[in-house]
Amino acid sequence: MFPNGNPFFPEIKKKFGFGCMRLPMNGEMVDDVQFCAMIDAFLEKGFNYFDTAHPYIQGESEKAIRRCLTSRYPRESYLLTNKLTGPFFEKEEDIRPLFEKQLEFCGVDYFDFYLMHAQSSRNYEKFTKCRAYETAFALKKEGKIRHVGLSFHDTAEYLDMILTQHPEIEVVQIQFNYVDYEDDSVQSRKCYEVCVKHNKPVIVMEPVKGGSLVHLPDAAESVYRSLHGGSNASYAIRFAAGFDQMTMVLSGMSDMEQMNDNLSFMEHFQPLDEAECHAVKQVSEIFRSKGLIPCTACRYCTDGCPMHIAIPDLFTCYNGKTVYEDETQVESYAAHTAANGKASDCVRCGKCEKICPQKLPIRELLTNVAKAFET
Repeated sequence: MFPNGNPFFPEIKKKFGFGCMRLPMNGEMVDDVQFCAMIDAFLEKGFNYFDTAHPYIQGESEKAIRRCLTSRYPRESYLLTNKLTGPFFEKEEDIRPLFEKQLEFCGVDYFDFYLMHAQSSRNYEKFTKCRAYETAFALKKEGKIRHVGLSFHDTAEYLDMILTQHPEIEVVQIQFNYVDYEDDSVQSRKCYEVCVKHNKPVIVMEPVKGGSLVHLPDAAESVYRSLHGGSNASYAIRFAAGFDQMTMVLSGMSDMEQMNDNLSFMEHFQPLDEAECHAVKQVSEIFRSKGLIPCTACRYCTDGCPMHIAIPDLFTCYNGKTVYEDETQVESYAAHTAANGKASDCVRCGKCEKICPQKLPIRELLTNVAKAFET
């Protein structure tokens, strides 16, 4: 994994982390029994990095980490990352109370990594005005943060500007996967190159694009099956982990099957070989040709929706029906809209588009979903 130790952060044991935005659920609550079992398996194999944020699972991720990780294991046995998220503060004076609340919810005295969350042209000015970066580094001096970084969703040019203004930043988290590698809206490759330019280690989020690179169209599935081994997730995660500047690749795992699969190929990580690289390129071309809605199911869009539309779930239904020709998605659509808004209920307020990390034209896409399921 790191033959001579992690060159950036010696405390990181292996290049694979547990992303806690998607966890095993029992209804609307985290399934603690299964989450504990997954944490046990993760730590037993020598992995030690966990990632959360205040809004994940409507605030339940941090609390589940306290119940299932931090109250059960000594502090030195794991690394915990949290984030400062824009909607939860309005002025500089709000940041410290929020931070202390996060420490309390997680059950720790300090965070190993603390990131300015989802930095982009939409919120960077607010973080600057509220002196968020300065506050984070002050907390570092007080011993409550070990490393300060940022997570990012915007153009490579904008990332270059932020890192030029804040050379003290220690790590950058970007969306990076083989489909987004050359995508003009995500700019995975270009953002990675900016990090290399500034000599910043990189944490990868969305290596399987919210699960989209696990559930592939048949043509793409056949490409990977011809390799005679390896899950779809293995090729996506190993692709991301194979770049020199990558210090961590996160995976949001929601059951033990996913955990065991990921551990099986990341415990003794090997980069993709030539045949696998060729297959990944083929799959990327097939995936992009299918016209899938590239939603990663982060669910940031749902919290502020005045019509309570389960947008990511409806996009999943649409992809399943139109790309995979799965007619059972008609029933799934009915289930998702039984207690929530339908696609046609959208009032086109645009709140969802302002917060979408993928910059999706959600209002237009919901019109397409309505045509597919409501006519």
